[in-house]
Amino acid sequence: MDVPSPNQSQTPCQPWVGQSSWSTASPPGPLCSPLPSFQHLNLGSPSDQRPCYNHLQTNNWDFQNNTSRNSTHPNMLIAHSADQSVHAVSQGRHIPPCSLPLMKEGAQPRNSQQMSLYSPHCTPYQAGSPPFQPPYTHQVLQNGPQSPHQNHLPVSPPLYQSPQCMPSPEFQREKVGSPFGYTQNNASPASPIQHQPQWTLAPHSTGTINSFVPNASAQDTMPQSPNSESRYGLDPELLPSAVKVMAEDRAEWEGKVFVSEPFSRLPPLATTPCIIEDRGNASPHAIRSVSYVVPCDGQMAVISRLPLGALVTPLLKQNAGEKSLPLCKEPDCVVGCSGCGASMCAAMGWQDCGQRFYCPFCGKLSEVPWQHYQPTKGVEGVRVDKDKRPELSMGSYEIIHSQKDEPAVLLLAIDVSASALRGGHLEFVTQQIHTLLTCLNSPGLSRPHMLVITESEDLQLPVREGLLVSLKDCIGSIDSVLQLIPQFTAECDDSTGVPVELPVKAGLAVLQGLSCPGKLLIFHTAPLIESGHTNSSSGFFGTNKPKSIFQPSEQAISLAKECVNQGCGVHLFVLSQQDVGGAWPGHIPYLTGGALHAYSHLQGEMDRDRFSTDLKRTVETDTGYRAELRIFVSKDLRVSGCYGMFVPGPSPGHVTMATLNSWTTLAVEFAHTRTLDETRGVVIQVALSYSIQTGVRRTRVHTLTLRCSRDLQEAFRHYQAQTLLTFYCKKMYCAVLERPLQELREELQTEATEALASYRKHCCSASVSAGQLVLPQYLRALPVYINSLRKSEVLLPGLRSSIHQRLLQRCQVLSMDTRSTATHFYPLLFPLPLSRDSSSSAHPQEAVRCCSASLEPRGLYLLHAPLMLLLWVGTQVPAGKLVELFNTSCFSSLPSGETKLPVLENPLSISVRSLIDTLNSEAPCTRKLWVAKQGDTCEEALQRHLVEDKSPNGGASYADFLYHLHINSVRLLQ
Repeated sequence: MDVPSPNQSQTPCQPWVGQSSWSTASPPGPLCSPLPSFQHLNLGSPSDQRPCYNHLQTNNWDFQNNTSRNSTHPNMLIAHSADQSVHAVSQGRHIPPCSLPLMKEGAQPRNSQQMSLYSPHCTPYQAGSPPFQPPYTHQVLQNGPQSPHQNHLPVSPPLYQSPQCMPSPEFQREKVGSPFGYTQNNASPASPIQHQPQWTLAPHSTGTINSFVPNASAQDTMPQSPNSESRYGLDPELLPSAVKVMAEDRAEWEGKVFVSEPFSRLPPLATTPCIIEDRGNASPHAIRSVSYVVPCDGQMAVISRLPLGALVTPLLKQNAGEKSLPLCKEPDCVVGCSGCGASMCAAMGWQDCGQRFYCPFCGKLSEVPWQHYQPTKGVEGVRVDKDKRPELSMGSYEIIHSQKDEPAVLLLAIDVSASALRGGHLEFVTQQIHTLLTCLNSPGLSRPHMLVITESEDLQLPVREGLLVSLKDCIGSIDSVLQLIPQFTAECDDSTGVPVELPVKAGLAVLQGLSCPGKLLIFHTAPLIESGHTNSSSGFFGTNKPKSIFQPSEQAISLAKECVNQGCGVHLFVLSQQDVGGAWPGHIPYLTGGALHAYSHLQGEMDRDRFSTDLKRTVETDTGYRAELRIFVSKDLRVSGCYGMFVPGPSPGHVTMATLNSWTTLAVEFAHTRTLDETRGVVIQVALSYSIQTGVRRTRVHTLTLRCSRDLQEAFRHYQAQTLLTFYCKKMYCAVLERPLQELREELQTEATEALASYRKHCCSASVSAGQLVLPQYLRALPVYINSLRKSEVLLPGLRSSIHQRLLQRCQVLSMDTRSTATHFYPLLFPLPLSRDSSSSAHPQEAVRCCSASLEPRGLYLLHAPLMLLLWVGTQVPAGKLVELFNTSCFSSLPSGETKLPVLENPLSISVRSLIDTLNSEAPCTRKLWVAKQGDTCEEALQRHLVEDKSPNGGASYADFLYHLHINSVRLLQ
């Protein structure tokens, strides 16, 4: 077991390492060995204000000698309790160790003692739906128990299956609580293979007790993929489901109106489309608090083990059906706080008949200028003009300033080196640029000029006038230039490569010379290197100081800061087929609010289509330039951290960005400075000052007012799993610059374990057994999200992912909003209906669990993630459907890998292509469509996204990770 660093809490959790995701410190032995002895573990309050748990000392000798003893293995049953918690029930006297040893290959299973499962405080999981079936009681084997689901991915047959189960007589009597139960009858020990029956839910004669009877036809079930198996006998279908949580939320809120007002309840999930009505609180799409009930004091927050913070998307785009953001002219707007600089909002308290107002962010009183004075009315002291002024009544509004900057420009830098000219794609690139420019609504030149700059170290522009022209006045000259570029001849050798910073410096010099912000689009083909470190295999190790592979070079950071000061967003289009040399060119683009787009010489039709879409989206996306983001929070809290894709500054509450768009999302962390006042609540304000394309300066203000409470259970009940996932993702992905990946994965596991233990100790309304898993209602999906984050390509490197791919994924995910982040770490797996008519909509059926057990060989499935769109085709799909979709009836001749579906005039083809277009329009970036056939090598791309299964990189399955969290949370309290 690794020794934790000083800043880690001392938690007895074994790290998940190695190919099997388990610590190799435990000696070999059977999985069901119970823990011989425990030390008592209690929550404490050490000097660093973090819960302190004593380490659990495990005797290896006892482990080895305990392998000959019979023991019961706890199994889980999920139910929905009266206190809105999710319970997993098990029975047994012993709790298995934190990290259990693996059974040696070839070892024979042992008999398990008969056991029953019972929860005295459980009710059905959800009203109106069938209760969960009880899990199967398994003998724990090396390959794990088998599920009744059919095998869909190519697997080897399992060595063993679990024994048969019979209903327990003790559950045939009426009792209050859970009606579920069964016991296990062991098959003959001499039998090498045992069969697992299916269970069906049958009502008892009394009408109040449900018992489970075996289905005789279940003996012929197909084995499940080994990646879906649980080595602890947990049926994955009984575990809390992320897709069910999303479906329940959509059923409640989809198409409806959520009224956002101060002290409002939990908003709909970010993945649920609904209409937000602003009545004094900002839309959750603009500010989404990690918890909508904040603990009153810091000690409560520490005990909960959950963070305090918010996710901020300041330049969000209003959804269809929502009112547009109200605009106020600066002279007409009531001035905000003179003490801290916070903008006026509905949370300000008015005193002295409206002559002064109280600022909740700094606690000071400010005088109201005479020209903005209005009296107050009523006991609460509300201004009489409140409903007429957005700054007094709305959660979000925008101020238009009289100040005006230089208009933003579009600057194009096209590589005409020998590599680019030999590539043969410059003609296509210039054609696409010309087509785009002619569609845009934007002193003329008599003829086009070309300037050649030979100095690469200290760039000096020979002229400044005429470098930027009006598009509508000079479209003819621009067209002439674009036609001449492909006709250049290669007169030099660029095989040594071009420094990454050179085109950025050249474009930045133009913008600096004219004092204007803008978008710099670089179309590059020649090999890219990092200047000063051309002999290094990677630019990240150019100095003797050890760095993370994610750490940008000092020169890249310095140049990115210059771009931020100028308001220059860099978008780099790499057109080369090679891996762009030794330096990764994406640091500067992403640190300036831009992006990196890579193609393969634009030879194929799919690459060309993607390039056209990326170019159009880059130019047409609404963008804010020279942005300054200020974050305010109630005076009893402080901003302790800010995480996202930007160049960090000296203060976490003040962020400067070159550009940002409607997708840009940051995570803000708060900490207590003193006890909060329950009567005032907590107020969070985000003020974004930026310039639009025309140069007009604006300030967009979002304010959120939350309740605070001394009841820890209230705080737990107002967390949402998707919000926590996004917060943890941004915080951990920023931390990879300085901290080891293994340490971050352990910290995620520790945070989740201690949060479960805290909720179990402080918030359970009734006593629960040691085998009962307890989760807050809206955190049911948190374990599967946390496990997916821990085994992501960024934190758990895989053999099939290069460093450049990991760098790109980190930057892309850091820029995502909550909805995209949730879908990235739990992709939506849609079964496509094979029967389509012309009247069918493009929307798919409900998503199924993201695991191999959900895939049927007779089905088509579309996996939708922000960075991946994959169509899985089963081996038994009818030939007629293959013809309708792919124009071929032979499964073996189907295209595999990156594919563009043929345009066929039949209902199935039309609906699938329409669905793909719809999903692509909602994604933050253009995606390729991959087709993966069952049993094909391209299926590996799908397996990496089936997050409930064991990862090909060694990450544990959801069932095993949840079991691990449960066992550790129980041990912390003993």
